[in-house]
Amino acid sequence: MDLSPHCKHFRSLGCNLNSIACKCVVLVIIALVVRAVLLPTYSSFNGTEQNKLVLVSNLSFSTLSGSTNFGIRKDKFLEVPQIVWGLNNQKIAFARGCLTARLMNRILLMPSLSASLFYKEFELLKPISFDKVFKFDKFNSLCDGYVQLGQYSDLKNQTGAFELQKGSGRRWTPERDLDQLKQHSKGPYDEHETIRIVGKNPFLWHDHWPVKDYAKVFECLVLVDEIMKEADKVVSRIREIGAEQVRRKSESAENSLLVEPVPYVAVHMRIELDWMIHCKNLERRLNITEICSSKEEIMERVGNIVGLKTPVVVYLAVADSLLQDPSILNGWKEGLVPFEKKKLGFDAQYKKFPYLIQSAIDYEVCLRADVFVGNSFSTFSSLIALDRTQKLIKMGVNSSCGVDVRWPTYAYNILGESKGPQKWMTNMSGSSLKAISYGSNQISC
Repeated sequence: MDLSPHCKHFRSLGCNLNSIACKCVVLVIIALVVRAVLLPTYSSFNGTEQNKLVLVSNLSFSTLSGSTNFGIRKDKFLEVPQIVWGLNNQKIAFARGCLTARLMNRILLMPSLSASLFYKEFELLKPISFDKVFKFDKFNSLCDGYVQLGQYSDLKNQTGAFELQKGSGRRWTPERDLDQLKQHSKGPYDEHETIRIVGKNPFLWHDHWPVKDYAKVFECLVLVDEIMKEADKVVSRIREIGAEQVRRKSESAENSLLVEPVPYVAVHMRIELDWMIHCKNLERRLNITEICSSKEEIMERVGNIVGLKTPVVVYLAVADSLLQDPSILNGWKEGLVPFEKKKLGFDAQYKKFPYLIQSAIDYEVCLRADVFVGNSFSTFSSLIALDRTQKLIKMGVNSSCGVDVRWPTYAYNILGESKGPQKWMTNMSGSSLKAISYGSNQISC
């Protein structure tokens, strides 16, 4: 390649270069031009290397995502232990796994959930694939650029995972835990295709993320069609019964024409024996009294909800052990018509499914209720409150204090207006998920 013509241009500009120096300068310029044309340009927050990166469009609200500024790599994975316990404990554990993968700039390998509910007998746990409960592709679509799930079939090396042992005990502080994750996000550890975290259930890992980060992951979790159809059946039956109640009360044919769906109330009624033992112990340990609520207290406070129009069906989301207790259907204020899945005629249908699926159906029924009343120390109730808070925020409602809102949520364990339950909206500015994971009586409206 003859570079002398280019050197003439430099001489005309006053550049007195010898032949070798001129050639070097021209080569550097050509190299820079080629690089600018052929390689992608990165900004400080967005950019896509097509073969190895997924665009990061919405960075974490925390400062822990510095390592993910340039995208989620497609060729690096994180594996977490089987996720266990109740539905909502599992959702939190899953979200924590996702956010850990995000911090380490890796894709989370689709984890195994637990279909059964056992707290200590791990050999009795029945694993169930994530995509049997939630939509895999929908999750990746909704969370595109934030977190991503991968399949084990995506791995090139299926046996060469690096095992990262999670610390435990009092000396294993949140600071040490975070340092460990950051350390294994770089250097020789980062060269491994897969990092496998071993040790305790992700629900028990230290929490390094604010509520908004978790909420973003929860929004991407969509139940599979089979579960949604079962929830549709329950909700339709509840509204049918509600319509019958309204028609009976109505005295004129004009008023009996129902155009809009009839509202219903859902109550997550925690009064089963193991819960009462747990909450009494918790009250003693925390030296507070607003955790446990008796059946009578729940009935009274729900009946005192200001502005609640009657007659209205009250769906009771209760543990199976309470379905044989007819007293939960007695003692409600006039106009409140209580039903649980057995009285609705769905008990046999529920029993066709494992515990996790039953819980997911109940969650969806409670989530869709026009009014939801739960316990602020229950993870089930707390995540429903979070979901419903997100709905209100999207409608431009940031507070339900002193105003009527669509989809109000209440905590019956805390005394509110007119001896009713306390109005409840999740504090979305929380620096961690502690209040949701373990409960709190410091709730806001």
